[in-house]
Amino acid sequence: MIAPRDVFAEMRQRWLANDVTFEPDQLADEAVLEMPMAAPGRPTRVQGRAQILDFTRAGRAALPIRFDDCRNVIVHQTTDPEVIVVEYELVATVPATGVTASAPFVGVLRARGGKLLHWREYQPTYTIMQALGPA
Repeated sequence: MIAPRDVFAEMRQRWLANDVTFEPDQLADEAVLEMPMAAPGRPTRVQGRAQILDFTRAGRAALPIRFDDCRNVIVHQTTDPEVIVVEYELVATVPATGVTASAPFVGVLRARGGKLLHWREYQPTYTIMQALGPA
C-alpha cells in the first residue's frame, strides 16, 4: 500500500525533474486540489482528475522556472492515517534572468488506496511573484 508520505515523495521527485506534478494514475477520480492563497485571478480549487491534470500541465508549461531543490522537508503524521501535513521549501531559478529564490510552503495531503485524494497547498504568493519579476 502506498502511504501518503510516498505520494508526497512522488510529487517531490516530479518537481525536481521539472515535470508536471501528477500523472493520471497518481490521482483518484474525485481528487481535489486547493490553493487557498492563490494569486488574484487564479483558481483556488480544482476538482476531478481530468481537470487537475489539465490545470497542472498548463500551469507547469506557463511557469518559467526550473526547480532546483525541495529542502527542509518535515512530514507531520496526523491521527488520520490518510492525512499528512508537509512543510517544505522550494528553490527555483528563472532561467531567463538567472534569479534564484526560495519560498516556504505547507501542504495538507490526503491519500487513499495509493492515490492522491486531496492536496491543499499554502503558498507565499507575494514571494513567488517577486521572484518571477515583472510580468
